[in-house]
Amino acid sequence: MTDTFFDFNRLNPEQRQAVETTEGPVLVLSGAGTGKTTVLTTRLAYIIRTGKALPFQCLAVTFTNKAAKEMQERLNAMIGENNRVSWLGTFHKIGLKILRNHPEKVGLSNGFGILDASDQERLLKQIMVDFHIDLKDNPPQYLLDQIQRLKDKGLTSEQAEKRGEEDPLILKLYKAYQERLLTTNMVDFGDLLLYCIELFHKYPEILTAFRKQFKYILVDEYQDTNVVQYLWLRLLTNPEHNNICCVGDDDQSIYSWRGAEVGNILRFEQDFPNATVIRLESNYRSTAPILAGASGLIAHNGNRLGKTLHPAPGRDGSGDKISIIGVWNGDDEAQKICELIEREQRHGTPLSETAVLVRASFQMRAIEEALLQYGLPYKVIGGMRFYEREEIRDVTAYIRLLVHPKDDMAFARIANKPRRGVGDAALLTIRQRATTEHISLYEAAQILLNEKAIKGAAKIGLERFFALYDSWREEMPETPAADLLPKILEDSGYLDMRRKEKMPETEGRLENIKELIGEFKHTFDSFDDYLEYVSLVMDNDNAAMTGDCVSVMTLHAAKGLEFETVFLPGWEESIFPHQKSLDEGGSKALEEERRLAYVGITRAKKHVYISFAGSRFLYGRPQNNPPSRFISEIPEENVEMITISSGYNYGYGYDKGYTNASYSYKKKKSAGYFGSDFVSAFSVGAQVRHEKYGYGTVIAANGDQTEVVFEDGSTKKILADYLESV
Repeated sequence: MTDTFFDFNRLNPEQRQAVETTEGPVLVLSGAGTGKTTVLTTRLAYIIRTGKALPFQCLAVTFTNKAAKEMQERLNAMIGENNRVSWLGTFHKIGLKILRNHPEKVGLSNGFGILDASDQERLLKQIMVDFHIDLKDNPPQYLLDQIQRLKDKGLTSEQAEKRGEEDPLILKLYKAYQERLLTTNMVDFGDLLLYCIELFHKYPEILTAFRKQFKYILVDEYQDTNVVQYLWLRLLTNPEHNNICCVGDDDQSIYSWRGAEVGNILRFEQDFPNATVIRLESNYRSTAPILAGASGLIAHNGNRLGKTLHPAPGRDGSGDKISIIGVWNGDDEAQKICELIEREQRHGTPLSETAVLVRASFQMRAIEEALLQYGLPYKVIGGMRFYEREEIRDVTAYIRLLVHPKDDMAFARIANKPRRGVGDAALLTIRQRATTEHISLYEAAQILLNEKAIKGAAKIGLERFFALYDSWREEMPETPAADLLPKILEDSGYLDMRRKEKMPETEGRLENIKELIGEFKHTFDSFDDYLEYVSLVMDNDNAAMTGDCVSVMTLHAAKGLEFETVFLPGWEESIFPHQKSLDEGGSKALEEERRLAYVGITRAKKHVYISFAGSRFLYGRPQNNPPSRFISEIPEENVEMITISSGYNYGYGYDKGYTNASYSYKKKKSAGYFGSDFVSAFSVGAQVRHEKYGYGTVIAANGDQTEVVFEDGSTKKILADYLESV
């Protein structure tokens, strides 16, 4: 075998070192666009072709089936299909393969099944019914998520109970859920690794056999591992040689909300004291200014192993700087993005190479509507478009029924949402009567109530609903739609239902509803206007799904993707970094938000446009948030200001008095986010009150920006206009 087979000439020195350093623990810090997959597959091929191990003696673990398939295909091309690595796959796939060999050791039988997500929820619901636990007050999906989080932490129900830190209801259901799974010879995905760990602890000889078999272990995306994955890997690694190679990027760890522990990669050298750490910093994707800007930004994180991206050898070090766009308001921002997309398109950038990446899904509404107005086809990646989302369809159904009482689809959607006792049986009775008499469901339900043919909870629920409906109809001619809509959602109990969901997506759903309510205040004069607009939007959306189109997605969904041009709107405090994340996670959350910003910038090959608005209409009221602190953390030499909307004079680090002012980094650096000629409205120590956060004390003031510590201990940066002296 010769080096020619591996074509080592295509590897840079760091990549080649990562391939050839086969013995002992190795951590490959692979920055964005530095050829991570190439290193992983070439390393695995190198180990096999040099005779260091047979294919079945190598364990290669990925996070997705897509990544595993890509690795396998590349390996086949390098070493042939006859040398197929049978232990290459996702954590779940490998865990399942181990359990299939020893099911009886953990109380299972041969041929055990795996529950999918819907079956898991169905099983938990059955258990809750048996325990007489109210499903309305205790959403099964939320409880199931809590059980899965315990499994992600490597905790059995018994171990979780011993900790004494969990909700007694969660513990009770976790125990019963696991017992029911065993009784039916089933597992869920969370069990696949948890049972492996139990197997290894109970039967050391089995663990020893696997340790001897796996001479080399390779792990992809190590920064995204959770606790149970970490424990599983540590157990399988043979301590005699510790031949484990983990590839990842601590600067791209953005999934703590689903259990990922960035600490796993940060403490690699503590776990393996003689580890070799190799930094892949040669980027094959982005231009020099983009890489330097991203590296300068992420350097503000304290908990990181450290690396600096630069263009790969032989690549042109030039390129456009990161563009910072300050605009007057959110609508201006969306329009400016569309103008720039069209400009990039004229210059040869396909729409398919253009992406708009937002921090929160509610930001998509304004972007989507502007794209439609400009006739730019688009698709939403990793989620539904704004008007297709469940909660928006629900709200639209309330409006449709109010405007068109004979709309059967709308009636069927909301008759029991929130629950009013109008179950399947009641709806079937109503539907049969409507079909027989050729009338609407609404009319059929009223007739059945008058005839006393509907009884019990359904009768009470429908009578209350119709009473509310009649009152809304009476108010509709005299009450602005912007005022009536929130009243409908409160009176009906719909908003309260959403608030009580306790689901991971609850906050996002509420934000989307607030965004829609806010849009009524300055866009739609009536419900008819709204329904006409939505019908046109949905029709255009269907046409936009195919062909060359712009990609719109959240920053989380963008991980692993790349585009020639990337737009990053809404870089303002409270939006990005997201205020809720900071409130719940403090400095740790701030670092993850910064990593998210880093991920966003490094998706771009050639152009990055970051924008923020002086005023943004959110949730029905204008908000004036200062620009994101992340903007000031990008090195001055890597950015340029390209435009400011006419009349923009908020002073966010800009020279005042110019229609098209230039970005003044010196002023921003020396005077915070605001120009030095602003006079502070409050002095340090002043007692103030905020409508939402209550009473507090000013601890810093610079121009119109103040930093306040409130009575609940939280600290927030707030414009002085939103504070009053006390």
